[in-house]
Amino acid sequence: MIIHQHTIDARIDFDGVGVHAGTSVRLTLLPAQAHSGIVFHLMDAEGAIVRSIKALSSNVPATDLSTIVGDPSGQHVATIEHLMAALYAMGVDNVAIEIHGNEIPIMDGCSSAFVAAIEAVGLRSQVARRRYIRVLKPVRVQMGACVAEYLPHAGTRFEIEIDFPTPAIGRQTFAGELSPGLFRDELSRARTFGFMKDVERLWASGHALGSSLDNSVVIGDDDRIINPDGLRFVDEFVRHKALDAVGDQALAGGRILGCYRSYRGGHKLNAMALQALLADESAHEIVEMPERRRDIVRHSPLIAAAVAAPAYGPQTL
Repeated sequence: MIIHQHTIDARIDFDGVGVHAGTSVRLTLLPAQAHSGIVFHLMDAEGAIVRSIKALSSNVPATDLSTIVGDPSGQHVATIEHLMAALYAMGVDNVAIEIHGNEIPIMDGCSSAFVAAIEAVGLRSQVARRRYIRVLKPVRVQMGACVAEYLPHAGTRFEIEIDFPTPAIGRQTFAGELSPGLFRDELSRARTFGFMKDVERLWASGHALGSSLDNSVVIGDDDRIINPDGLRFVDEFVRHKALDAVGDQALAGGRILGCYRSYRGGHKLNAMALQALLADESAHEIVEMPERRRDIVRHSPLIAAAVAAPAYGPQTL
Protein backbone atom coordinates (compact mmCIF):
# COMPACT_ATOMS: atom_id res chain seq x y z
CA MET A 1 0.00 0.00 0.00
CA ILE A 2 1.10 3.56 -0.71
CA ILE A 3 2.26 5.48 2.36
CA HIS A 4 2.22 9.06 1.11
CA GLN A 5 -0.41 11.26 -0.48
CA HIS A 6 0.03 12.31 -4.11
CA THR A 7 -1.05 15.11 -6.38
CA ILE A 8 -0.58 15.58 -10.12
CA ASP A 9 2.78 17.03 -11.12
CA ALA A 10 1.48 19.66 -13.55
CA ARG A 11 -1.60 21.35 -14.91
CA ILE A 12 -3.95 19.35 -17.18
CA ASP A 13 -6.57 20.90 -19.47
CA PHE A 14 -9.60 19.22 -21.05
CA ASP A 15 -12.17 20.52 -23.51
CA GLY A 16 -15.30 18.60 -24.38
CA VAL A 17 -19.06 18.39 -24.07
CA GLY A 18 -21.33 17.32 -21.24
CA VAL A 19 -23.13 14.08 -22.04
CA HIS A 20 -26.45 15.21 -20.55
CA ALA A 21 -26.54 19.00 -21.01
CA GLY A 22 -24.84 18.80 -24.40
CA THR A 23 -22.94 22.05 -23.77
CA SER A 24 -19.23 22.78 -24.13
CA VAL A 25 -17.13 22.41 -20.99
CA ARG A 26 -13.61 23.54 -20.14
CA LEU A 27 -11.87 21.69 -17.32
CA THR A 28 -8.51 22.29 -15.64
CA LEU A 29 -6.80 20.04 -13.09
CA LEU A 30 -4.18 21.68 -10.87
CA PRO A 31 -1.74 20.30 -8.27
CA ALA A 32 -3.07 20.79 -4.73
CA GLN A 33 -1.67 20.76 -1.22
CA ALA A 34 -1.71 17.67 0.98
CA HIS A 35 -4.93 17.00 2.89
CA SER A 36 -6.96 19.21 0.52
CA GLY A 37 -8.59 16.26 -1.23
CA ILE A 38 -10.48 16.56 -4.52
CA VAL A 39 -12.21 19.94 -4.82
CA PHE A 40 -14.32 21.26 -7.70
CA HIS A 41 -14.18 25.02 -8.29
CA LEU A 42 -17.05 26.38 -10.38
CA MET A 43 -15.67 29.29 -12.40
CA ASP A 44 -17.37 32.32 -13.96
CA ALA A 45 -16.58 33.86 -17.34
CA GLU A 46 -13.93 36.11 -15.78
CA GLY A 47 -12.09 33.21 -14.18
CA ALA A 48 -13.25 33.82 -10.60
CA ILE A 49 -14.41 31.00 -8.33
CA VAL A 50 -18.20 31.05 -7.87
CA ARG A 51 -18.38 28.06 -5.53
CA SER A 52 -16.10 25.30 -4.29
CA ILE A 53 -17.48 21.79 -3.70
CA LYS A 54 -15.53 18.95 -2.12
CA ALA A 55 -15.84 15.56 -3.80
CA LEU A 56 -17.30 13.79 -0.79
CA SER A 57 -20.18 11.39 -0.29
CA SER A 58 -21.87 13.89 2.02
CA ASN A 59 -22.22 16.28 -0.94
CA VAL A 60 -23.92 13.73 -3.22
CA PRO A 61 -27.71 13.99 -3.63
CA ALA A 62 -29.86 11.09 -4.78
CA THR A 63 -29.13 10.40 -8.43
CA ASP A 64 -29.73 7.70 -11.03
CA LEU A 65 -28.14 8.61 -14.36
CA SER A 66 -24.88 10.08 -13.07
CA THR A 67 -23.11 11.13 -9.88
CA ILE A 68 -23.51 14.76 -8.83
CA VAL A 69 -21.96 16.89 -6.09
CA GLY A 70 -23.74 20.03 -4.95
CA ASP A 71 -27.33 21.16 -5.43
CA PRO A 72 -28.94 19.62 -8.55
CA SER A 73 -31.31 22.60 -8.79
CA GLY A 74 -28.53 25.11 -8.21
CA GLN A 75 -24.73 25.11 -8.24
CA HIS A 76 -23.39 21.63 -8.83
CA VAL A 77 -21.05 19.48 -10.90
CA ALA A 78 -22.58 16.51 -12.69
CA THR A 79 -21.29 13.29 -14.24
CA ILE A 80 -18.12 13.27 -12.16
CA GLU A 81 -17.75 9.47 -11.94
CA HIS A 82 -15.39 8.85 -14.88
CA LEU A 83 -12.95 11.54 -13.77
CA MET A 84 -13.20 10.50 -10.12
CA ALA A 85 -12.53 6.88 -11.07
CA ALA A 86 -9.35 7.87 -12.92
CA LEU A 87 -8.08 10.02 -10.05
CA TYR A 88 -8.83 7.34 -7.46
CA ALA A 89 -7.42 4.41 -9.42
CA MET A 90 -4.29 6.23 -10.57
CA GLY A 91 -3.45 7.31 -7.02
CA VAL A 92 -4.30 11.03 -6.96
CA ASP A 93 -5.27 12.16 -3.46
CA ASN A 94 -5.26 15.94 -3.86
CA VAL A 95 -6.24 18.05 -6.87
CA ALA A 96 -8.03 21.32 -7.56
CA ILE A 97 -10.49 21.08 -10.46
CA GLU A 98 -11.56 24.30 -12.15
CA ILE A 99 -14.65 23.87 -14.31
CA HIS A 100 -16.35 26.28 -16.68
CA GLY A 101 -19.77 24.67 -16.81
CA ASN A 102 -21.53 22.25 -14.47
CA GLU A 103 -20.79 18.86 -16.03
CA ILE A 104 -17.56 16.94 -16.58
CA PRO A 105 -16.89 16.45 -20.32
CA ILE A 106 -17.83 12.95 -21.44
CA MET A 107 -14.77 12.60 -23.73
CA ASP A 108 -15.20 9.17 -25.39
CA GLY A 109 -17.58 7.86 -22.73
CA CYS A 110 -15.09 6.40 -20.27
CA SER A 111 -11.95 7.27 -18.25
CA SER A 112 -9.22 6.61 -20.81
CA ALA A 113 -8.53 10.26 -21.70
CA PHE A 114 -8.23 11.19 -18.01
CA VAL A 115 -5.89 8.25 -17.33
CA ALA A 116 -3.67 9.12 -20.29
CA ALA A 117 -3.38 12.74 -19.20
CA ILE A 118 -2.53 11.81 -15.60
CA GLU A 119 0.14 9.39 -16.79
CA ALA A 120 1.55 12.04 -19.15
CA VAL A 121 2.25 14.57 -16.38
CA GLY A 122 3.00 12.06 -13.61
CA LEU A 123 2.39 12.29 -9.87
CA ARG A 124 4.13 14.23 -7.13
CA SER A 125 4.64 12.50 -3.79
CA GLN A 126 3.75 14.59 -0.74
CA VAL A 127 5.11 14.35 2.79
CA ALA A 128 1.66 13.78 4.35
CA ARG A 129 0.59 10.19 4.82
CA ARG A 130 -2.38 8.79 2.96
CA ARG A 131 -5.55 8.06 4.92
CA TYR A 132 -7.26 4.71 4.48
CA ILE A 133 -10.74 3.58 5.51
CA ARG A 134 -10.59 -0.04 6.60
CA VAL A 135 -13.82 -2.08 6.47
CA LEU A 136 -14.25 -3.97 9.77
CA LYS A 137 -17.52 -5.84 9.21
CA PRO A 138 -20.04 -6.44 6.41
CA VAL A 139 -22.34 -3.57 5.49
CA ARG A 140 -25.20 -4.38 3.12
CA VAL A 141 -27.88 -2.30 1.40
CA GLN A 142 -30.70 -3.44 -0.85
CA MET A 143 -33.05 -1.70 -3.26
CA GLY A 144 -35.54 -4.18 -4.66
CA ALA A 145 -33.56 -6.89 -6.43
CA CYS A 146 -30.40 -4.73 -6.40
CA VAL A 147 -27.86 -5.46 -3.66
CA ALA A 148 -24.53 -3.95 -2.63
CA GLU A 149 -22.22 -4.63 0.28
CA TYR A 150 -18.81 -3.87 1.73
CA LEU A 151 -16.79 -6.74 3.17
CA PRO A 152 -13.49 -6.82 5.12
CA HIS A 153 -10.59 -7.42 2.75
CA ALA A 154 -6.83 -6.79 2.89
CA GLY A 155 -6.76 -4.75 -0.33
CA THR A 156 -9.15 -2.73 -2.48
CA ARG A 157 -11.33 -5.14 -4.43
CA PHE A 158 -14.39 -4.80 -6.65
CA GLU A 159 -16.80 -7.63 -7.50
CA ILE A 160 -19.51 -6.37 -9.84
CA GLU A 161 -22.34 -8.35 -11.42
CA ILE A 162 -25.03 -7.11 -13.79
CA ASP A 163 -28.09 -8.84 -15.21
CA PHE A 164 -30.06 -7.29 -18.08
CA PRO A 165 -32.98 -9.00 -19.87
CA THR A 166 -31.62 -8.09 -23.30
CA PRO A 167 -29.43 -10.76 -24.97
CA ALA A 168 -27.02 -8.00 -26.00
CA ILE A 169 -25.91 -7.83 -22.35
CA GLY A 170 -27.33 -10.65 -20.25
CA ARG A 171 -25.52 -11.60 -17.06
CA GLN A 172 -21.90 -10.46 -16.74
CA THR A 173 -19.39 -10.31 -13.87
CA PHE A 174 -16.12 -8.55 -13.23
CA ALA A 175 -13.83 -9.00 -10.23
CA GLY A 176 -10.38 -7.68 -9.48
CA GLU A 177 -7.99 -5.94 -7.10
CA LEU A 178 -7.85 -2.25 -7.95
CA SER A 179 -4.47 -0.98 -9.14
CA PRO A 180 -3.40 1.66 -11.67
CA GLY A 181 -2.50 -1.07 -14.14
CA LEU A 182 -5.74 -3.00 -13.80
CA PHE A 183 -7.80 0.14 -14.12
CA ARG A 184 -5.89 1.42 -17.14
CA ASP A 185 -5.91 -1.90 -19.00
CA GLU A 186 -9.18 -3.53 -17.92
CA LEU A 187 -11.65 -0.78 -17.02
CA SER A 188 -10.70 2.71 -18.22
CA ARG A 189 -11.75 2.13 -21.85
CA ALA A 190 -15.18 0.65 -21.07
CA ARG A 191 -17.80 3.13 -22.30
CA THR A 192 -21.13 4.23 -20.94
CA PHE A 193 -24.10 2.57 -22.59
CA GLY A 194 -27.81 3.00 -23.20
CA PHE A 195 -30.84 1.82 -25.12
CA MET A 196 -32.24 3.44 -28.25
CA LYS A 197 -35.77 2.93 -26.90
CA ASP A 198 -34.99 5.35 -24.05
CA VAL A 199 -33.70 8.20 -26.24
CA GLU A 200 -36.85 10.29 -26.58
CA ARG A 201 -37.66 9.99 -22.87
CA LEU A 202 -34.13 11.07 -21.93
CA TRP A 203 -34.15 14.02 -24.32
CA ALA A 204 -37.53 15.15 -23.01
CA SER A 205 -36.15 15.20 -19.46
CA GLY A 206 -33.05 17.17 -20.53
CA HIS A 207 -30.64 14.23 -20.47
CA ALA A 208 -28.32 12.59 -23.04
CA LEU A 209 -28.27 15.75 -25.17
CA GLY A 210 -24.52 15.33 -25.72
CA SER A 211 -24.56 11.60 -26.38
CA SER A 212 -23.55 10.04 -29.68
CA LEU A 213 -22.07 6.85 -31.02
CA ASP A 214 -18.66 8.45 -30.41
CA ASN A 215 -19.11 8.41 -26.63
CA SER A 216 -21.76 5.78 -25.89
CA VAL A 217 -22.48 2.16 -26.67
CA VAL A 218 -26.03 2.04 -28.00
CA ILE A 219 -28.30 -1.01 -28.00
CA GLY A 220 -30.97 -0.90 -30.71
CA ASP A 221 -34.57 -2.02 -30.62
CA ASP A 222 -33.48 -5.31 -32.17
CA ASP A 223 -31.13 -5.98 -29.22
CA ARG A 224 -28.04 -5.39 -31.34
CA ILE A 225 -25.11 -3.02 -30.85
CA ILE A 226 -25.58 -0.03 -33.18
CA ASN A 227 -21.99 1.25 -32.98
CA PRO A 228 -20.20 0.46 -36.27
CA ASP A 229 -17.00 -0.51 -34.46
CA GLY A 230 -18.81 -2.78 -31.99
CA LEU A 231 -17.59 -3.35 -28.44
CA ARG A 232 -14.12 -2.79 -27.00
CA PHE A 233 -14.55 -5.81 -24.70
CA VAL A 234 -16.95 -8.73 -24.95
CA ASP A 235 -18.13 -7.77 -21.45
CA GLU A 236 -17.75 -3.99 -21.84
CA PHE A 237 -21.05 -3.38 -20.03
CA VAL A 238 -20.03 -4.85 -16.68
CA ARG A 239 -16.58 -3.30 -16.99
CA HIS A 240 -18.21 0.11 -17.30
CA LYS A 241 -20.36 -0.60 -14.26
CA ALA A 242 -17.15 -1.48 -12.38
CA LEU A 243 -15.59 1.78 -13.60
CA ASP A 244 -18.60 3.67 -12.25
CA ALA A 245 -18.32 1.86 -8.91
CA VAL A 246 -14.67 2.91 -8.61
CA GLY A 247 -15.64 6.52 -9.32
CA ASP A 248 -18.47 6.50 -6.80
CA GLN A 249 -16.25 4.95 -4.11
CA ALA A 250 -13.73 7.74 -4.70
CA LEU A 251 -16.10 10.01 -2.76
CA ALA A 252 -15.33 8.27 0.54
CA GLY A 253 -12.76 10.85 1.62
CA GLY A 254 -10.05 8.20 1.92
CA ARG A 255 -8.84 5.00 0.28
CA ILE A 256 -11.06 2.06 1.19
CA LEU A 257 -9.45 -1.18 2.32
CA GLY A 258 -12.19 -3.69 1.68
CA CYS A 259 -14.19 -5.47 -0.98
CA TYR A 260 -17.12 -3.75 -2.66
CA ARG A 261 -19.61 -6.20 -4.15
CA SER A 262 -22.77 -5.33 -6.05
CA TYR A 263 -25.51 -7.08 -8.03
CA ARG A 264 -27.49 -5.00 -10.53
CA GLY A 265 -25.99 -1.86 -9.06
CA GLY A 266 -25.86 1.72 -10.26
CA HIS A 267 -24.97 5.18 -9.00
CA LYS A 268 -27.80 5.35 -6.46
CA LEU A 269 -26.98 1.95 -4.97
CA ASN A 270 -23.24 2.74 -4.89
CA ALA A 271 -23.98 5.96 -3.00
CA MET A 272 -26.32 4.19 -0.56
CA ALA A 273 -23.69 1.54 0.24
CA LEU A 274 -20.90 4.05 0.78
CA GLN A 275 -23.08 6.27 2.97
CA ALA A 276 -24.16 3.23 5.02
CA LEU A 277 -20.53 2.22 5.56
CA LEU A 278 -19.43 5.70 6.62
CA ALA A 279 -22.47 6.17 8.88
CA ASP A 280 -21.67 3.01 10.89
CA GLU A 281 -18.67 3.80 13.09
CA SER A 282 -18.41 0.16 14.13
CA ALA A 283 -18.06 -0.93 10.50
CA HIS A 284 -14.91 1.00 9.62
CA GLU A 285 -11.82 2.64 11.04
CA ILE A 286 -9.48 5.35 9.77
CA VAL A 287 -5.85 4.26 9.46
CA GLU A 288 -2.61 5.65 8.09
CA MET A 289 0.26 3.54 6.88
CA PRO A 290 3.29 3.67 9.23
CA GLU A 291 6.46 5.31 7.95
CA ARG A 292 8.99 2.84 6.57
CA ARG A 293 11.51 5.25 5.16
CA ARG A 294 12.51 8.87 5.16
CA ASP A 295 9.98 11.18 3.52
CA ILE A 296 10.92 11.97 -0.06
CA VAL A 297 9.13 14.49 -2.22
CA ARG A 298 9.71 14.06 -5.94
CA HIS A 299 9.34 16.98 -8.33
CA SER A 300 9.25 16.23 -12.05
CA PRO A 301 9.91 18.85 -14.72
CA LEU A 302 6.88 21.01 -15.37
CA ILE A 303 4.73 19.44 -18.05
CA ALA A 304 1.30 20.47 -19.24
CA ALA A 305 -1.12 18.09 -20.91
CA ALA A 306 -4.06 19.27 -22.99
CA VAL A 307 -6.79 16.93 -24.17
CA ALA A 308 -9.61 17.93 -26.48
CA ALA A 309 -12.78 16.10 -27.46
CA PRO A 310 -15.11 17.13 -30.30
CA ALA A 311 -18.50 18.45 -29.26
CA TYR A 312 -21.29 16.07 -30.25
CA GLY A 313 -24.91 17.11 -30.37
CA PRO A 314 -28.05 15.08 -29.63
CA GLN A 315 -27.58 12.69 -32.53
CA THR A 316 -28.51 9.10 -31.77
CA LEU A 317 -28.75 8.78 -27.99
